[in-house]
Amino acid sequence: MGRTVSRLLRASCLAAPVVSACLALTGLTGDAGAASVPRSLRLSPDLWATIDVCDTPRQPDTIGIRGSMPGDGNAHHKMFMRFRLQYLDPGRKRWSDLNKAASEYIWLGPANSSRQGGRSFRLMPRAGEHVAPIRGVVTFQWRRGGTVLYELSRATGAGHKSLAGAEPPSFSSGTCQIR
Repeated sequence: MGRTVSRLLRASCLAAPVVSACLALTGLTGDAGAASVPRSLRLSPDLWATIDVCDTPRQPDTIGIRGSMPGDGNAHHKMFMRFRLQYLDPGRKRWSDLNKAASEYIWLGPANSSRQGGRSFRLMPRAGEHVAPIRGVVTFQWRRGGTVLYELSRATGAGHKSLAGAEPPSFSSGTCQIR
């Protein structure tokens, strides 16, 4: 996609009421510098995010997010993930970050192979309040030393296989509502 077309699509999307849906429809991720990320990483089936725990009897008021990222084949590079929650703001009709619901970057290991990581967040809904849908966003980084080589973010989606932590074991969703 050419730069001019890409800019026009982004400008159109920013004017749209649901920015994330518009960006998804155009194939744009909203990632700064995503074009510099190798195609093999950007389009890898090993690059995903999912909700694998959603307010279960064993983990009440808890949302678990899991991500998977492909390695770039270089054992000297390191892979990191950062997890955060967003809620669908009913007034603005767009996803907004949930205050105090973000992790630091978590080191997963060397980038010689694909890896998964996850983080759970416990929420305390107030009785009687409207409960908005919640999704996760995972930011993936490939680093060499202290330098970030590549960075991408993905919102949670359904249909992914967690290697650990899902409850029930095969659960995978794009959103969650704490009741």
